[in-house]
Amino acid sequence: MIDNKIKVLIVEDSAFMRKMLEEILSSDSRIKVVGVAKDGVDCMGKIKRFSPDVVTLDVEMPNMDGFATLEEIMKTNPIPVIMVSSLTKQGAQATLRALSLGCFDFVAKPSGFISLDIKSIGAELISKVIAAKDAHIYPMGVLAAQSPAPRAANAPIFTKRGKRDIIAIAASTGGPVALQQLFANLPENFPVPIVITQHMPKDFTASFAKRLDSISKLTVLEAEEGMDLKPGHAYIAPGGNHLLVRRRPNRAPYCTLSNAPPVLSVKPSANIMFLSIVDEFGGNATAVILTGMGRDGADGAVELRARGAYVIAESRETCVVYGMPRAAVEAGAVDELLPLTEIPDALLRSVKG
Repeated sequence: MIDNKIKVLIVEDSAFMRKMLEEILSSDSRIKVVGVAKDGVDCMGKIKRFSPDVVTLDVEMPNMDGFATLEEIMKTNPIPVIMVSSLTKQGAQATLRALSLGCFDFVAKPSGFISLDIKSIGAELISKVIAAKDAHIYPMGVLAAQSPAPRAANAPIFTKRGKRDIIAIAASTGGPVALQQLFANLPENFPVPIVITQHMPKDFTASFAKRLDSISKLTVLEAEEGMDLKPGHAYIAPGGNHLLVRRRPNRAPYCTLSNAPPVLSVKPSANIMFLSIVDEFGGNATAVILTGMGRDGADGAVELRARGAYVIAESRETCVVYGMPRAAVEAGAVDELLPLTEIPDALLRSVKG
């Protein structure tokens, strides 16, 4: 009988945490824990021995820490790695570094005495392991080294013309790296503001905004209540709050934040952001849906496109997880499906009308 279960290797220096993670993952009939490792050296040997489909990886370990282990995995045998990091400022910085090194996704474990509340993240960890099984893992730098494919002379550029006063971007799993590549290729004088919903926990988005700002010619900020939206600037929805766009009496756009319940189990929600843009901008917008699990953004994109907005989705070939873009395509909400390397140029074309 063929065993189709997802094979997982747990890498964690705490014996208690190894046991808890093994109990969580083994509780799902689709997953099989094939081994545990106490550090990076142990991990590399057991990857060769067990050929896991997915690795869960701690950051702080003796002999060979999580970063060195992740780099070695991406260099020698790229497979999906889920970082299990603490829900702290230091944990956020470590997680963002791991994402930039090529990890698939992360789970933020609750802080506290030996993380006794680890079971509270069980459903999230299981869902990410299942999604990781079919992920496209790219060694660090592979996408960044790719050049956009030349556009055929007779290829359509935009079927909808018109003024685009704002760009709205939705992203989830794989999004941090995709956004870094996208923003590294946008000019300083980008003529309209950009708003972003990236699924991340509270306290992680501030660190991510700083990281994105450091590699971008644009100014990138974590959105705050009442913050004006300016050309050449990008604003990231803070974790734990929905980001909405509103206009002042003089029509100048600004951010407002909402503590409303999650939508489709996510907060911030791209759907809420997109629908606020429908209210304030109608079709004078371009929306982008990047890599991610689930279907957040699809419903809002349908409404935007119905009003005349231009909707771009990242194509399967560069997505880590072709979930959110596929949902938008299946909903009939997408005007143009592009690899990540072509999206910066498409954004510039869209705002030029």
